[in-house]
Amino acid sequence: METKDYLKDIQDIKEMMSKSSQFISLSGLSGILAGVYALVGAWIAYKTIYFDTSTMGNYKHLVISQEAVYKLLVIAAMVVILSLATGLFLSIRKAKKNNETVWNSAAKRLFINFMIPMVTGGFFILFLIEKEMLGLVAPLTLLFYGLACVNASKYTLGSVRYLGITMIVLGLLSTWFLGYGLLFWAIGFGFCHILYGSVMYFKYERK
Repeated sequence: METKDYLKDIQDIKEMMSKSSQFISLSGLSGILAGVYALVGAWIAYKTIYFDTSTMGNYKHLVISQEAVYKLLVIAAMVVILSLATGLFLSIRKAKKNNETVWNSAAKRLFINFMIPMVTGGFFILFLIEKEMLGLVAPLTLLFYGLACVNASKYTLGSVRYLGITMIVLGLLSTWFLGYGLLFWAIGFGFCHILYGSVMYFKYERK
C-alpha cells in the first residue's frame, strides 16, 4: 500500500509540474472560430481580388491595385483581431472554470516564444508589401505562423506543434504554387484551424 501511495504522490507531483510549465487554458473552440473567421476573410479577399475591376492578369501574373491591397490588409487585420479577441475571451473563461490563472509564467513564456517569429515575420512581410512583392505574402504568413506555433508549442498543448508543422508544409507548398496563395491561406488558417481546434476541443475540453 505504501508503495502505491508513493507512486501516486510522484504521479501527482509530475502532473502539477507539467501544469505549471504549460499553458493548458488554451481553448480548442477558439481555434475553430479562428478558422471560420479565416474562411470568411478568404472569401471576401477572393471577391476583392478577382471581382475588382482594377485587378488585372491571371493567377500567376496578377496585378492588384493599391486600393485593393489596402482592402486586403484591412480584411487580414480584422481576422487577426477577431481571432485574438475570441481566443483571449475563451481562454479566460476556461481558466476561470478550472480555477486557474490565465497570465501565469507558462502563459508569459508561450506569448514571448510565439511573438518572436510573428513580429519578425510581420515586419518582413510589410517590407515585401512596400516593395510590391505581393506573391510571397501568403506563403510567408503561413511559414512564420507555423514557426511561431512550433516555437511556442512546448509551453502549451501538443496539438499546437502539429498545427505549426502543417502550416510550415503548406507555406512551402504555397511558394511553389505562387498563383494559389489565397487557396493555401484558406486551407491553412481556415480548415487546419478548424481541424486542430476540433481535436483539441474533443480531446481536452469536452467531458
